[in-house]
Amino acid sequence: MIRLKGAALAGATVLLLSGLVAPAQAALPTSERAKPCDESTTGASARGGTGAERALDHRDITAAEQRAIEERTARILDRKGRPSTGVAIPTYVHVMAAQDGSGDVTDKQITRQMAVLNKTFGGGESTDASDSGFTFTLAGTDRFYNDTWHKDRSSSAYRSATRQGGADALNIWLVDFAYLGIATFPWDYEKNGATDGIRVHYDSLPGGSIANYDLGETATHEAGHWMGLFHTFQGGCNEPGDYVVDTPAMSTPTNGCPPNKDTCLDAPGLDPIFNYMDYSYDSCYNQFTPDQSTRMNQMWTAYRAPAA
Repeated sequence: MIRLKGAALAGATVLLLSGLVAPAQAALPTSERAKPCDESTTGASARGGTGAERALDHRDITAAEQRAIEERTARILDRKGRPSTGVAIPTYVHVMAAQDGSGDVTDKQITRQMAVLNKTFGGGESTDASDSGFTFTLAGTDRFYNDTWHKDRSSSAYRSATRQGGADALNIWLVDFAYLGIATFPWDYEKNGATDGIRVHYDSLPGGSIANYDLGETATHEAGHWMGLFHTFQGGCNEPGDYVVDTPAMSTPTNGCPPNKDTCLDAPGLDPIFNYMDYSYDSCYNQFTPDQSTRMNQMWTAYRAPAA
């Protein structure tokens, strides 16, 4: 998914940049850092903005593809059996800084971001929140000083060059782009494992400077997609929506934290503006639902759990 920061972008955005692959520069002195070059890449979706101006922060999923994914998942689960529970996810953080050091977040910010992930997936922000059973363990941090990668150009190349771990490893790339975040889905890992993970604006980490999106909740939202959740507004007021029973239907994403928002008057419940899978302000977020936790565990078992 794509979370937009600042001014909203029009439509479902695709970025196309062309050129050559830039070599990775991991924590080298400034004098030894290679100058970056561009390479062809595409980007997808982001959280933020309002109404029709929003772009998605994941690749587009049609209703027909949704149905196919659900059918495929059911077949896999029938074969694999009981969904996973109590899973610790190794997490690799890739700091994609500029050559002048811009975007080089501190170790303290990364530690705080990991704490946010564990609190949000653990149901720690509200008595109404569900504990998903997933925890996140920092498995490694690396730093690259490359202006092209910092701006999320050559995205496919830099992710393929730096990604670590298997399907069960969350890779987070911290970049400077027009979005708040972009995620891949678990069912795409088989074909696109080399670029699997989430990209997050470095200034959305705790202590960042993006107003209303600086508490680290962008990573939670994007990790929700990475775990197999759709937006709560997926499909609007129409069934089956996000394929989660206990998230009330909503026709439009939320901007801010408006009280009593109800965009599907014929459906039960107010819009789930406090849910991590809406587009609300970070300060508004406080929960995954029990059925979202169930879905994440099912998707983990189907697409991310290591072979027994």
